[in-house]
Amino acid sequence: MSLLIHNPTGVGAMMRTVIYALIPGIGVSLWIYGWGPLINIAIAVTSALVAETVVLMLRQRPVLAALGDYSATLTALVLALVLPPLLPGWLPMIGAVFAIVVAKHLYGGLGHNPFNPAMAGYALLLLAFPTEITHWPELLTPWDKSLTNIAFLMGGLWLIAKRVISWHIPIAMLISMALLATVFWLWSPSLYPMPLFYLFSGTTMLGAFFIATDPVTACTTDRGRLWFGMGSGILVYMIGNFCGYPDAIAFAILIMNMAAPTIDRYSRPRVFGHNT
Repeated sequence: MSLLIHNPTGVGAMMRTVIYALIPGIGVSLWIYGWGPLINIAIAVTSALVAETVVLMLRQRPVLAALGDYSATLTALVLALVLPPLLPGWLPMIGAVFAIVVAKHLYGGLGHNPFNPAMAGYALLLLAFPTEITHWPELLTPWDKSLTNIAFLMGGLWLIAKRVISWHIPIAMLISMALLATVFWLWSPSLYPMPLFYLFSGTTMLGAFFIATDPVTACTTDRGRLWFGMGSGILVYMIGNFCGYPDAIAFAILIMNMAAPTIDRYSRPRVFGHNT
């Protein structure tokens, strides 16, 4: 990512590609939930761009170049997509502003933030307004929400094919979740749903392909990415089942963000007994 940070055109192209990959999931969400997701997106994106502009002006940094890298837009999109579709408008606004001002610029801006900004904003909303953030509308069938994960899976696979992201984190995350879910399901099928329930419900696919793979806050070595993905999958399952947060992607990713530098440190190949 460091090379891309010094090349705004490269950052913008990468961010646009990720945004394009989100379109199938956004389309399915609109088909299932109506205009609610689009309203969340409009509020979150507008708030993020305004916050980005104000902070850049206060920091006396170029505004247009930063807005043109689409990082604030992508952060807001991801945040909006993990929020319920019928929220009061001020909640996506608070989450987006916190993500940009605190989780991104407080640490120095793009490329310096240790935590995923979208997940930081989501975690704030989840802790401060748990009733509103966990209230999703009833679906017509239990498979309706699975359609959005399937759509995000298609977008994620396209990103891997385009080499925008590597396969290590999403595959390790999904496999670790599936294996752990299988163990608990076999142990007590009446208490724990089958593994496919966890893979194709909630924000699993969005988290695996679009959130955990953030190049700034995730691991940078291939071996480290495998450990990062595996840890994310285990934490999503454990927090979701045993800590009272059914959709635990934010906490899992933020915890692994803290661990990423250490994982990378010990995942690099050793030469003559020393880390390179």
